[in-house]
Amino acid sequence: MSKDYLAVNALRFLGVDAINQANSGHPGIVLGAAPMAHALFSRHLNIYAKKPNWFNRDRFILSAGHGSMLLYGLLHLSGFKVSIEDLKRFRQLGNTPGHPEYGHTDGIEATTGPLGQGIANAVGMALAESHLEKRFNKPDFNIVNHYTYALCGDGDLQEGVALEAIALAGHLKLNKLIILFDSNDIQLDGATSLANSDHIKKKFESMNWQHILVNDGDNVEAVNKAIKKAKSSQEKPTLIEIKTIIGQGSPKAGTSDIHGSPLNANDTQILRQNLNWEYEPFIVPQEAYALYKSKVINRGKKEFNKWQQLIKEYSVAYPEDFALFEKFLSGQANLESLNSVNYELGSNDATRNMAGKVLNALSKDNLNIIGGSADLTASTKAKGADGNFLADHRLGRNINYGVREHAMGAIANGITLHGGLKTFVGGFFVFSDYLKPAIRLASIMNIPTTFVFTHDTIAVGEDGPTHQPIEQLAGLRAIPNLNVFRPADINEVKAGFALALTKQYPTALILTRQNVPTLENTCSQKAQKGAYIVSKEQNKLDGIILACGSEVSLALATQKELLKEGIDIRVVSMPSQFLFDQQPIKYQKEVLPKNIKTLAIEMGSTMPWYKYANKVLGIDTFGLSAPLNVVVKEFGFTVENVVTIFKSIV
Repeated sequence: MSKDYLAVNALRFLGVDAINQANSGHPGIVLGAAPMAHALFSRHLNIYAKKPNWFNRDRFILSAGHGSMLLYGLLHLSGFKVSIEDLKRFRQLGNTPGHPEYGHTDGIEATTGPLGQGIANAVGMALAESHLEKRFNKPDFNIVNHYTYALCGDGDLQEGVALEAIALAGHLKLNKLIILFDSNDIQLDGATSLANSDHIKKKFESMNWQHILVNDGDNVEAVNKAIKKAKSSQEKPTLIEIKTIIGQGSPKAGTSDIHGSPLNANDTQILRQNLNWEYEPFIVPQEAYALYKSKVINRGKKEFNKWQQLIKEYSVAYPEDFALFEKFLSGQANLESLNSVNYELGSNDATRNMAGKVLNALSKDNLNIIGGSADLTASTKAKGADGNFLADHRLGRNINYGVREHAMGAIANGITLHGGLKTFVGGFFVFSDYLKPAIRLASIMNIPTTFVFTHDTIAVGEDGPTHQPIEQLAGLRAIPNLNVFRPADINEVKAGFALALTKQYPTALILTRQNVPTLENTCSQKAQKGAYIVSKEQNKLDGIILACGSEVSLALATQKELLKEGIDIRVVSMPSQFLFDQQPIKYQKEVLPKNIKTLAIEMGSTMPWYKYANKVLGIDTFGLSAPLNVVVKEFGFTVENVVTIFKSIV
């Protein structure tokens, strides 16, 4: 057995042994795709376990995240902090969860598992690399120069999110993006022919990709040659379609039965015989370790040291560019330009317009901000600076995502994960449903992708219930670790962007289409606590009206009317429930004291507000198609109705 196939089989059996011990997992992809993964790691991938966050490393995303044991085996052999003991605890509490988790296991570039998301993440990483390469590289100083690889299966390529991302990658000619396609013609429910008859080559070539076919996925050298060819592409990303046998070597090879079920003892013994594997479970031959030390660890160390020297020379030759490069990598943000965007007290504008002005100002001072909208910049105002990012204009910072909301969020996560850039995306709030998987994954990964959503309520008006958000606020607020921030005016808009650019968690900014007034006592600093008193009671606290977004001005108008009747209330603006819940209990009680009748008002689902209020004016039906003022009045968001409801609270 050659050293390559010794290493390949070591990967296969580490996977099988761990899955069997856990009695849970997916051995099929481990057995079938181990040779292609080995070819990539041993021949091409520039990574260095002692410096796992080395900026110029190659990125590898296992989009088919159910094959996590293949990746854990590769990371173990490559010197990362994934021990044999970790592998023995696969899918238990510890270091090797069922699907790869960014920030949890050393060497993982992205949290994957929901199929297709990893491919879109890889597109974002390749996009980020190409933009930074154009900004910072100089003659003889290619300080940004790496590839992005993804490994996917048939299921990934059936997902809409992947196809949207693939289409954009081809259009943008992201030539340093290479996908290894584990093409075994099997998926969970049986043969892919039951659900699919795509011509992969024609499909990808029509989207401006290079397609390379490897007929024998067990042939490490053939895969190696295909990757070499892919890396030589100057105009197109590459899909390497590698024909494999799912569960190769096992009695269930070539069938869907091997996809997601551990092998029993008898089948495992047959597999060992078929692959001539005489080692005990979790035993890796020293020759395999030696090969990875020579081919992966030592190569990575050499490339890292070369890059370190290059950076040192670059800092001398181009000190200003180097200073900017370091700033990009640090993730610093200059917030001084927030002070340049101001509105006169009482002036009216939509918070989407305010946000657009704030984003433009911030983008001038922060060249690391890049992003765009899903064919909606005219409406969302969420547009990047310096022109459009295109194949022939890599320095453009406005990404035209097209009508591809699914992929847009996942690509943005890839940009964030890559490092060096801060990114945002824009869309209509009702279509946040299309981005939900990416938003959820950003929250799991704890990464600061910014999601800008406009047209936030029934005030969309004539477009009707298909375009009027109702349950979306409740749905996003239910996602752990996501800052859903709905500002009332310019001061709170500034607070939202300050948080988005400086905190580690993801932020969803929820903005109006309709005009709202600039209010007297709103405060950017206080808004960053999630909730604060925007108008205090004059003497005795008779109650509280709690609101956010456009409804804050309605609450303030109601306060004045109630005072005429001798009812003295407090108005609290709560742009972020997420942030308010993190404040000390003492502060929470100061803002929202217990045993005080409290009315919350928001033009959306009432569900999130009962935590803070004993009465809620909201909307628990779908919207209506009519002019803005008619719809708002129909649902009772008028001063007269809010006064009546507040007075009715016992």
